[in-house]
Amino acid sequence: MNVLLVVAPLLIVGGGALLLMLAEAFGKPLAAEAAGTPGVAVIDVGAGRSGELALGAAVALFAGAIACLALWLVGPENLPAAEAVRPYLVVDRFALFFGFTLALGGGLACLLAGGYLPEHGLDRSEFFPLVLFSTLGAMALAAAGDLVSVFVALETMSLGVYCLIGLRRGNLRASEAALKYFLLGGFAAALMLFGGALTYGATGHTDLAGIGQAVATIGQPGSTVSPVLVLFGLVLMLAGLAFKVSAVPFHMWTPDAYEGAPTPATSYMAAAVKTAAFALLLRVLLTAFGDERLMSWGAGWPPVLALLAVATMTLGNVVAGRQESVKRMLAYSSVAHAGYALVGVVSAAGSSSAVSSVLFYMLAYTVSVAGAFGALILCGRRGAEAVSYEDLAGIGRRHPAAALAFTFFLLSLAGVPPTAGFFGKLYVFGAAIDAELYTLAVIGLLNSVVGAYYYLRVIVYMYMREPAPGAPIATPMRSGYVATALVLAALFVLGIGLLPEASLQAASLAGLRTGG
Repeated sequence: MNVLLVVAPLLIVGGGALLLMLAEAFGKPLAAEAAGTPGVAVIDVGAGRSGELALGAAVALFAGAIACLALWLVGPENLPAAEAVRPYLVVDRFALFFGFTLALGGGLACLLAGGYLPEHGLDRSEFFPLVLFSTLGAMALAAAGDLVSVFVALETMSLGVYCLIGLRRGNLRASEAALKYFLLGGFAAALMLFGGALTYGATGHTDLAGIGQAVATIGQPGSTVSPVLVLFGLVLMLAGLAFKVSAVPFHMWTPDAYEGAPTPATSYMAAAVKTAAFALLLRVLLTAFGDERLMSWGAGWPPVLALLAVATMTLGNVVAGRQESVKRMLAYSSVAHAGYALVGVVSAAGSSSAVSSVLFYMLAYTVSVAGAFGALILCGRRGAEAVSYEDLAGIGRRHPAAALAFTFFLLSLAGVPPTAGFFGKLYVFGAAIDAELYTLAVIGLLNSVVGAYYYLRVIVYMYMREPAPGAPIATPMRSGYVATALVLAALFVLGIGLLPEASLQAASLAGLRTGG
């Protein structure tokens, strides 16, 4: 029983997914049967059914987040049963912090889908179990302490996302994006698997802590650990993880996948998938490859990640500013944000506050990007998304509430005080300065200034541009689910921005130490 309590967040989310599948299997179809006309989809009737599924999924995910919070308050160090699931699952404050963030991001995506799917004729009941199963994998990934559990959790998360991207059946763009992400994702998983195999061959361990202990013996008398195999294993695993976080040059899938997927699925990918990937990146680097020689600037991973961070920030911002599609702009923006978070990861080699800054940043980014995509849903016409900047022209005067929400979340992504995004960037760049990485911090600040351009461009179109003659007039949907998601996201963004010390203290308690 005590073991079940330790993994309660995972059981709640996984159990919720199974219950939703059973409810749909034995319940009425989303639209046709409820309308009394078999085989005929009626959007208005289906909206109620989609709403029920969305509410059930959101309740399960928010319950999982509350379970993470409850375990946090009890203290994982006070739960002896936590040792029973080691090393496959490491239930520590690091895993609980990320578990809360991931469940929150998944719950917001489900609420957004409750309004979006029926509005756009996508009454796909599979959306909600897919998000729940994917979030289950993401939460397990944040707690994974063994290469075996890493791979299982990673594939559980990824398989659901592949299906979410291709949810628009018959849409060529969505099919192309899903196929591209599936093929590239399989390639990245193979790289990680091969890297893990080399690491296991070199160290004789699959658990990350055991790998770290074996790596620390390199160069000592009697050590049988091959530094060459360890190095190749590290490089291959970094390449696979760089794909998951959308780091340049492994970001090619991001714009197509974000644009082709339904917007709630895009919100989920931008928030939860990226957050889970950073959780794994931190745990692998600091637990398995946290030896001081591998964290040195002479022959370790920090200089490689520093180059990736600079390239990711710069390319993401430059290309985002050239986009005419708002979703593609937000996709490249997410690439840039991955670069900012990588600054914090690099700083972990020389700053004790770096890991906590990354945790804080990912929490702030999750709620900000979920709110931004939710506001974009609200700004679309009935049955059509707001795709281009022109689609947003004049929204500020015709629909001030939708424009105000979009503006608020864009300002958080841009890092304008007193939002959560501002303090996220402040702490990440502060960690870089603390680690004496002044050049990296300056490059990050300059990129942040450049990034403000394309966010402000959206605001200019909403408030200072008139729609083109003959353009369809936007009539934002009236969805309680979307509105609820936006209110929750706004409360988190504003609450973290006004009281950053509480979130930073929690992130500090959740920080990892090198070597496990």
